[in-house]
Amino acid sequence: MRHGKKVNHLGRTDSHRKAMLANMASSLIKHKRISTTLAKAKALRMYVEPIITKSKNDTTHSRRIVFSYLQDKETVTELFRDIAAKVANRPGGYTRIIKLNNRLGDNAEMALIELVDYNEVYGKEAESAEKKTTRRGRSKVKKADAPAAKAEKTAEATVEAETSAKEDATPEAPAVEETKEDKGE
Repeated sequence: MRHGKKVNHLGRTDSHRKAMLANMASSLIKHKRISTTLAKAKALRMYVEPIITKSKNDTTHSRRIVFSYLQDKETVTELFRDIAAKVANRPGGYTRIIKLNNRLGDNAEMALIELVDYNEVYGKEAESAEKKTTRRGRSKVKKADAPAAKAEKTAEATVEAETSAKEDATPEAPAVEETKEDKGE
């Protein structure tokens, strides 16, 4: 029985699985998104998220620990230089898994795993959406001031309507168009 064991062996030996996850993590860091099977994507998420968290602290020790997992100097450099700066204030959840259609050959469940901060589609929506704050109750001060505020708003609206009506009633000088004859041509 496998009670409480979280590791998905993925049908591979330990050394093969570690090498595969290291290569997939390097590819994810380099390309910002990769397409793989759903089981591998979930295993990769558990592998790469602690590595990204470790990259927030840019010390020699943390670089060496991350290098022991990834085994790729260029990937480690990109992780600490670019990705760590983008995820500096994010408290986890650096990857997103999106399910795709099943693979044609063997009907395996496919997924797209990507770094959250590098997706332009979701990033634009998140920036444009403003946080709504709704309050269920009103304070007693606002309740007392509400009729007075409504009276002030209606008075301002009537004054604006009267001034706009006066501006519309004043005749403007007609615009004179110059013809070719007036210009002397």
